[in-house]
Amino acid sequence: MHIGIDARLMYYQMAGIGRYTLQLVRALSRMGSDDRYTLFQSHRAKEPIVEDPRFSHRKLLTPAHHRFEQHLLPLEIHRVGLDVLHSPDFIPPYRLNCAKVITIHDLNFLLYPHFLTRDSARYYGQIDEAVRRADAIIAVSEATKADTIRLLGVPESKISVIYEAAGPSFRPLDDPTVKHKVRERFGVHGDFVLFVSTIEPRKNVPTLLRAFRQLLDDYRLDVQLVLAGQKGWLFDEVFDLVHDLNLDDDVCFLGRVTTDELLWLYNTARALVAPSIYEGFGLTPLEAMACGTPVVVADVSSLPEVVGDAGLKVDPYKPDEMAVAMWRLLTDSELHSSLRAKGLTRAACFSWERAAQETLALYHTLA
Repeated sequence: MHIGIDARLMYYQMAGIGRYTLQLVRALSRMGSDDRYTLFQSHRAKEPIVEDPRFSHRKLLTPAHHRFEQHLLPLEIHRVGLDVLHSPDFIPPYRLNCAKVITIHDLNFLLYPHFLTRDSARYYGQIDEAVRRADAIIAVSEATKADTIRLLGVPESKISVIYEAAGPSFRPLDDPTVKHKVRERFGVHGDFVLFVSTIEPRKNVPTLLRAFRQLLDDYRLDVQLVLAGQKGWLFDEVFDLVHDLNLDDDVCFLGRVTTDELLWLYNTARALVAPSIYEGFGLTPLEAMACGTPVVVADVSSLPEVVGDAGLKVDPYKPDEMAVAMWRLLTDSELHSSLRAKGLTRAACFSWERAAQETLALYHTLA
């Protein structure tokens, strides 16, 4: 069977969908099947995704999310002769004579359309056509599956829930130099609370900032808030609020970090906070738990499903609840130790090997 995977977004943004694509491809390459793959990359990508003779790499001129993508992309790939095309970014090229699989990571653009830019609204506005034309849909959580059925009217039989997982590099580090590396690289020292994500409205950073201000005012702790992630869109409010709340010396924006740097940050943070008002899966809390870092998550969408009883859950609209949860993990060593152990156990329930096996089985069912 000849399987195509659209991996163009990996060049433009190695965030949620890019990391999903990378880990899925790597896990598929570790499986001993006789299938062959074509990985479609941006023409600007310099390195192959995997070194495996079964995986060929084809560079495309059409950029991800291009206005004329539906017209240009089929012209570039129609001669490849695919049996199945997987579009991890969920909008497949329609005029192709092969089975089409899409992954829906979340539907925040339907629930919170006011968070979108004009270009994003145009791209995501294709979702109704995408789910209609797809032969199978992968949802990354039961919450996302339920949203897809409720908001788009997709038959349940068309959707398979296949969970993501933390990458194998995310693990506890028994390395006394890690704190030194974080201090030298980022100027972060002592206890800190970590946030990891692209800075965009649904990530709810303003509420986190207000909660952190309350934490400092009410409990007088010597602690920093560290945010790792690049700017997305509509982020000006976040940086204005830091100044308005007089947090300039207490909040550190790192921008985009490497996988190694993220591993160091997870291992040295006292806690990770994921205050999003909506997540299709919630990969960063899972990565943190895999590193032994306790988490505070918003009690909405897929986050409780992923975290289970291994983290503290708060109302994402209540800064006071968030402040108390951070204070508990910063000061209660017994609670911190308990959630560390539970988090490691919970994270081990998810694996990319299982995700790859279930995804490959879906490809075969379609073909």
